Amino acid sequence: MPINILMPALSPTMEKGNLARWLKKEGDKVKSGDVIAEIETDKATMEVEAVDEGTIAKILVPEGTQDVPVNDVIAVLAGDGEDVKSAGASAGAKPSAGAAPAKAEASPTPASPPPASPPPAAAPAHAAAPAPKPAAAPAPQAASSSQANGHARTFSSPLARRLAKEVGIDVARIAGTGPHGRVVARDVAEAKSGKGLKAPAAAPGAAPAIAPSMSDKQILALYEPGSYEIVPHDGMRRTIAQRLTAAVQTIPTFYLTIDCEIGKLLAAREEINASAPKDKEKKPLYKLSVNDFVIKAMAVALQKIPNCNVSWTEGGMLKHKHSDIGVAVAMPGGLITPIIRKAETKTLSTISNEMKDFAARARARKLKPDEYQGGTTAVSNLGMYGISHFTAVINPPHATILAVGTSEERPVVRGGKIEIAQMMSVTLSCDHRAIDGALGAELIGAFKQLIENPVMMMV
Repeated sequence: MPINILMPALSPTMEKGNLARWLKKEGDKVKSGDVIAEIETDKATMEVEAVDEGTIAKILVPEGTQDVPVNDVIAVLAGDGEDVKSAGASAGAKPSAGAAPAKAEASPTPASPPPASPPPAAAPAHAAAPAPKPAAAPAPQAASSSQANGHARTFSSPLARRLAKEVGIDVARIAGTGPHGRVVARDVAEAKSGKGLKAPAAAPGAAPAIAPSMSDKQILALYEPGSYEIVPHDGMRRTIAQRLTAAVQTIPTFYLTIDCEIGKLLAAREEINASAPKDKEKKPLYKLSVNDFVIKAMAVALQKIPNCNVSWTEGGMLKHKHSDIGVAVAMPGGLITPIIRKAETKTLSTISNEMKDFAARARARKLKPDEYQGGTTAVSNLGMYGISHFTAVINPPHATILAVGTSEERPVVRGGKIEIAQMMSVTLSCDHRAIDGALGAELIGAFKQLIENPVMMMV
């Protein structure tokens, strides 16, 4: 019997992927472990290995196809001793309908609206789930009734309902990200961590909390036809839009800015780099950047102020034992945040080499999901672009993010005299649900002490 090869879920948040390239063609024999294709997710390009042995009888999804749903059949494998032609002929031209139930259980980070309607993709996580058919769309009064009745108008998968019941969460409170707003298993997992829960229903006649965005039609009407071109959003752009829109709309954020004198840091960096050991080709084994010191200082500061090394959930505060520092890396079409795990335990040279490797693989979209998902805080550094000061958007489930500006000479006053010092401004964004103002001030103060006296990072 032919074996269906399905579009794999390469991460817990993946719902669709782009079939970038087939490494095998029809008629090729494969064995378990052979790499047969390359799949692009919103953040990375990953290789797919064969699970079974046999011969590729039919490729149903050609390379270059975008937005292939998880669990759709992409090819058919004829088993040993099976007629390849008959297996390929029986495959037909379309994926089997049996893949649909599995697809409904797939759980994306972003919602997946049609490309022509980007505003819904950036809707807040607490927006009410739409009805599955236009004919079933309730009037405002009916919508309030459905929210009050819980399950009456909440569309969800059986698995999602069971998981919600096990953790004691009313499924009607969970914002669905499945097809037509359906609540799927991933949404329940998000709700357990405090994300993806709907806001309480507004009183009748109350104004909406967030004004609706302009529609595509309204925006296009403002510009002369032919004066622009439309570039469709890729998966990464949609994910960034969805996550950061939700962050701005759902996280009460305050900002703390402080100036750091980094003369000692620059001197230490120059001395360390000058004395770095060299390999056989006479190249230094490491070359520290200011950002490496920033990562280390933030990691140690979180250990000194552990009540800031947290993540907010509705059920309780997650207090992290280690400082896992995400570092924003720009790449074509967006950005990604690879994570230096247990950064407080690592040397500056180790952090430097890890970051160089992460940055190179991030730009090639070769990072694995476990290398950029999670973390306890993040660092965003625009100093290399000459930016002196900015604020960064918190990336859930983090409670903080540090925005780092450029290093520059500035006049400072010491003992009533004006002197020139090498200064750097940093701004800490804090989730006020998890961190209060005084606590955030302690964290950025601890960071300032470390970055101004880098020898303290080694203690």
